[in-house]
Amino acid sequence: MTLFAEILSPATVTLPRPALRQMAGLVRLLDHLSRQPAYREAVAAELPEVARFDPGHAAVMMGYDFHLTPSGPRLIEVNTNAGGALPAWLAGHPGTPWPDRLKRRLLATFAAEMQAWSHGAVPKPRRIAILDENPAQQFLYPEMQAFAELFREGGVAAAVVAPEALAASAAGVSIAGAPVDLVYNRHCDFTLDTPELAGLRAAYLAGTVCLTPNPCIYALLADKRRLARWRDAQLHAMCGLTVAERALLLAVVPECRLLGAVDREQLWRERDGWVFKPVDRYGSRGVLVGEKMTRGRFEQLEGATTLVQRLVPPSTTEVPGYGPMKTDLRLYAYRDRVLGVTARLYRGQVTNLRTEGGGFAAVRVI
Repeated sequence: MTLFAEILSPATVTLPRPALRQMAGLVRLLDHLSRQPAYREAVAAELPEVARFDPGHAAVMMGYDFHLTPSGPRLIEVNTNAGGALPAWLAGHPGTPWPDRLKRRLLATFAAEMQAWSHGAVPKPRRIAILDENPAQQFLYPEMQAFAELFREGGVAAAVVAPEALAASAAGVSIAGAPVDLVYNRHCDFTLDTPELAGLRAAYLAGTVCLTPNPCIYALLADKRRLARWRDAQLHAMCGLTVAERALLLAVVPECRLLGAVDREQLWRERDGWVFKPVDRYGSRGVLVGEKMTRGRFEQLEGATTLVQRLVPPSTTEVPGYGPMKTDLRLYAYRDRVLGVTARLYRGQVTNLRTEGGGFAAVRVI
């Protein structure tokens, strides 16, 4: 508990069960959609080359973030390196160790990735590298350490490392001469473009290491540009979605468009109802709420790399001793299975883990 004390809120967030069902239903539907050949064909031209390579497995620790409105949940974004799963458990169960059931569930997802990548030849990883940029300086470094300990308890060697600690090439990946079977990627270079990840990119494309999450799943589900496609009737028809599936997407996914595809003057006049998000940044960096944006800043936005999303104000939660805070909800998932749910409480324009009394909070389903 002390490892995460600074990022845990004392509050408990209530979540109506029908809303949870909708959220879980959307997770299942998007996972199903991402596997459809017609969907992959429809978005292929929009994907970078590295993302067109399918390694044959999914992605651990997916995160689906929602705001809760009076008429139900609304999807805000999808993440492929979603942090906070272990602190989220402690938020709901202070002072208690992680239960064996949770440990087994998490370990099973990494084993399933290894089995899919190796076509059943390797039942579980023998060594895992938990990768991030300057990991000891990351806000969720304690969680990475906790994952490493979890893997070791499960009989898997593990280390939290920066890219420079890896020896990586098309021949494979190793740490200090010891081969690495699986890289748990917490790094935010999702498409492996930076020079320090060139060796890992070569190993990934050569199929000599299991990388999870990976560029393929990121591009299919977590690239913000996909949000602009999920309400498209033509895509729905191409993928053979049912009436109920189409209705779910239209109900839960807010209207999203690329800035370059809209009338900028009209959008400027209506800016108070929109949020502007750079598609090539992460963690709420660069997100602008229309009502707070100047005309000069608006003119600087790139049409091809700015997502315009219908503003969905977050709900609020009363935090004892701190007052009301904005609230978003995150479902953790592996493929189409929900692993857990947490809330993040904050003040300010976007989510953060620095609001006193805010942070990850327990969720009570009612």
